[in-house]
Amino acid sequence: MERMTITEVQAEVKKVEAPAPARSGSARMRELTPAQRRAVMFAQQQVMRARAAKKAKDERQAALVRMWQEEDSENVKPRALLRKHEANGEVKEVSLREAIGHVLRDLRTHDHKTLREVSEKAGVSLGYLSEVERGQKEASSELLASISESLGLSTSQMLRMVADYLDSVEG
Repeated sequence: MERMTITEVQAEVKKVEAPAPARSGSARMRELTPAQRRAVMFAQQQVMRARAAKKAKDERQAALVRMWQEEDSENVKPRALLRKHEANGEVKEVSLREAIGHVLRDLRTHDHKTLREVSEKAGVSLGYLSEVERGQKEASSELLASISESLGLSTSQMLRMVADYLDSVEG
């Protein structure tokens, strides 16, 4: 009985197109030792898992892109105007800390960036950036400058956007 070398086994694994594991009765598998058969079957299972993972990742990415496109295409009132009145009709006052957080989050989500991406680029911990965006922490001017730059804006541009947001909420 002829035995295949390891490189031949690897070449055979690369040739496998069908995701179904090879049957032990096939001609190709009869030429292999039991250890080689297990190795081939394991490799085929790994290929199947990798394909399934890639498919799932592609589907998640496509869903995100669809969500972003729908969000960009909708003509929805900005959140600034939605936060203007509470349920009982009273005007809600927005603190500067909340306004900065709102603007930073809107900028980040509009650019389709994750908290992790922005926090790494700005040199800020992910948790702290999240608290700043939620209006729970007040960021220093140096920190705001770093976050603004990581979002592709100058500090003055970001602060103008905060001022515009505050005007829209108050007016």
